[in-house]
Amino acid sequence: MNRRTWLLRLAVCALAAQTSFAFAADPETVKIGFVGPLTGPVARVGKDLQYGAQLALDEENAKQPTIAGKPVKFVLDVQDDQADPRVAIQVAQKLVDDGVVGVIGHYNSGCSIPASAVYHNANVAMITPGSTNPQLTKQGFKNVFRTMGHDGIGGVVAGHFVVEQMKAKRIGIIDDRTAFGQGLADAFEKGVKEANGNIVSREFTNDKAVDFRAILTSLKSKNVDVIFFGGLDEQGAMLVKQMRSLGMQAQLFGAGALKSNAFLQIAGASGERTQDLEPGPALDKLPAAQDFGKRYKARFNQDVELYAPFAYDAALAMIKAIHDANSLDRQKIVESLAKVSLTGVTGKITFDPYGDLIKPPYTLFEVQQGQWKSVRTVGGGV
Repeated sequence: MNRRTWLLRLAVCALAAQTSFAFAADPETVKIGFVGPLTGPVARVGKDLQYGAQLALDEENAKQPTIAGKPVKFVLDVQDDQADPRVAIQVAQKLVDDGVVGVIGHYNSGCSIPASAVYHNANVAMITPGSTNPQLTKQGFKNVFRTMGHDGIGGVVAGHFVVEQMKAKRIGIIDDRTAFGQGLADAFEKGVKEANGNIVSREFTNDKAVDFRAILTSLKSKNVDVIFFGGLDEQGAMLVKQMRSLGMQAQLFGAGALKSNAFLQIAGASGERTQDLEPGPALDKLPAAQDFGKRYKARFNQDVELYAPFAYDAALAMIKAIHDANSLDRQKIVESLAKVSLTGVTGKITFDPYGDLIKPPYTLFEVQQGQWKSVRTVGGGV
């Protein structure tokens, strides 16, 4: 073998080795944050949201994604905000420091609103799959989005529905004084008044209360026929049980947080007089949502609890924004997310200039034979 041939073969071997090394190199880790209440009374909802987001990342990673021609792997950076606004700010800063390119969360509006300022200052895109207080997007932050309709629409729709469809004559309102519950009750009251309904009393509790008998006794004395509750499902279920124990015939109505397995487990048979107007389409009747439920159960060995499909769609939107930007630059991802258009499990995902869904649907559910069943859907479509 002459020297020229030997050098040529050596060069070919070196090139092959470099190519093999490049293909064998580990993909770059791309962190997407997830924040929700993973401990405390609503931890099951937080885990449900986490699993929804995780499933989206798992399915994307199976496609061996690339960004700017380089292989990447999406990893969920999971943080627990304990449904506490102070903790929410701390973990938001931790995610920023961890180098996440976007965040799925938070769940509670009282956490999302203060945490959004942290993400805004760092140009980190934030998509909440559960916070519905209108104030979140009214702040004017260009990095904040959500995958369900807000209470400024849903609460008003609920108010009109109770008056115009349920024909309620004497309406009582209870809210838990959280950013979510109070904001929802305010919107509901607005809707009732627009429909010329009659609110005979508005009562207040807190999100830790377990005994509502004094409030309910007062409402019973005022002969209410519908009680609207601005709060979460476990407290709503306790309300129903205590209404039954007091012999109340009034119907409980919610808008956005009663429909869960936990509600049915706590309320039992007494849940039959309950309706809830939920953000989103009738997922129990959509083939895409049913297929999602099967994939979810196969991955996590449990049924969807409440809002996992909204977290899944939030993660899909975030991933698509990253691909569309073809970059891991935070500001470019924010700009790309504002233009995202996709069809997810919960329907069409497109955002208005405030980061809210365009024409979001709402679905009325009621308890029938111990199960939540969809009755009708209003709104939706683009």
